[in-house]
Amino acid sequence: MKKIFALTLATVLAMGTLAGCGGSSSSSTESAPADTSADAAVETEAADDYKLVMKLSHVFSPDEQLSKSMELVAERIYEKTNGAIEIQCYGQAQLATYKDGVEQVVNGAQFISVEDPSYLGDYVADFKPFVGPMLYQTYDEYVQMIETDLIQDMIKQAEDYNIKVLGLDYIFGFRNVMTNKVIESPDDLKGMKLRTPGSDLFIDTINAMGATATSLAWSETLSAVSQGVVDGLEGSEFTNLGTKCYEYIENVAETKHFLGTCGVYFPLDIWESIPAEYQTIIAEEFDYGGEEMTQICTESYAETRAELESYGIKFNEVDYDAFGVAIAGVYADMEENDGCTPGIYEALKAELEIIRG
Repeated sequence: MKKIFALTLATVLAMGTLAGCGGSSSSSTESAPADTSADAAVETEAADDYKLVMKLSHVFSPDEQLSKSMELVAERIYEKTNGAIEIQCYGQAQLATYKDGVEQVVNGAQFISVEDPSYLGDYVADFKPFVGPMLYQTYDEYVQMIETDLIQDMIKQAEDYNIKVLGLDYIFGFRNVMTNKVIESPDDLKGMKLRTPGSDLFIDTINAMGATATSLAWSETLSAVSQGVVDGLEGSEFTNLGTKCYEYIENVAETKHFLGTCGVYFPLDIWESIPAEYQTIIAEEFDYGGEEMTQICTESYAETRAELESYGIKFNEVDYDAFGVAIAGVYADMEENDGCTPGIYEALKAELEIIRG
């Protein structure tokens, strides 16, 4: 399991100077001994002449931690490579996102897609149950799951589709149901329309939970809620605060139906053309960025919740077991109709039993 960084660092980064502190915060890795071989000299010369510009796309708003974390990672990579690797970040779906974003990666564009891992399920089907509904109870369980042979094999399979996975742990909280109605059981969701992302996994899960899933671009969501096109949405507290959803909804039902997380996906063919020393920097910084973001969100959860409550948002617990029964068929359907490995759900649960001890 990857270590969690010091609380002091996370607290500093979580403060208002986040957007401009990329130069002073970076992973602490010791420099390798200099290689004086002829091969190393040739590679260094090639690296000196190298320049790559990549566009990074996601749906998050500038106030949300993922946006801040991507900017920080991009700044650190630019600085550590002396400008050789430039990553331009585009949030709020300014560029292709969701399925279209991952497709850009598969097609070898100079494009980095930052999305929920379920979108990798269009290529390696087992990624869908890996981030399936009501599977994880803590952030740490998920982080440890990534390191298992089961998930590492999925990551390797993604390379067959030109996808280099540079991280899966940009965690931003559990996703809950946000409406103007108190939701305690699947029966309470009957007849309600909830906005979801375009992922089949999200749509199938929300439908199974009792609501009618309505896939909308994030840019259309707030107006859809305010105009009654949908009755609410699903997402994390950090999404609620960062995008001011609290102006249109009054209640958060703590269904915790998904762990909100994103992965970073890079075109493998472009990755393999990058000098090795820059590959190392890029990989280390995206790895560090995921740990950093998870730590920040972990430490700021109580403050985020308190701020939402100050705006009048109320939180309620739900009949978790009833929702668990409702979504059971989602996993069965993934194995029967989505090409997932037979028994993958049981294999994931077995890994979790080991992790939980």
